[in-house]
Amino acid sequence: MGLISLIWGAFSILWMLVALIPLLGWGNWFMIPFAAIGALIGAVGIATTPRERRGLAKAGLILNAIAIVVGIFRLNLGGGLL
Repeated sequence: MGLISLIWGAFSILWMLVALIPLLGWGNWFMIPFAAIGALIGAVGIATTPRERRGLAKAGLILNAIAIVVGIFRLNLGGGLL
C-alpha cells in the first residue's frame, strides 16, 4: 500500500505542477479527488503496516496532502474557474 501511495502521490504532484500553468487550472478539479484517493491509500497503508515499514506510506500521504492543499489554493486564487 505504501508504494502505491507513493507512486500515486508522485503522479499527483506532477499533475499539480501542470495545473499551475495559467489556463490549465481546471485540472485541479480532477487532481484534488485523485490526490484524496491517494491520501486514503496512504492512510490505510500506515494503519496496516508495521511501525518500522511505514516510510513509503507516510511519504505518499504527505505528497498527496501537499497536492490537495496547493490545488485548493490554486482554485481559490483563480476563483475556481481557471
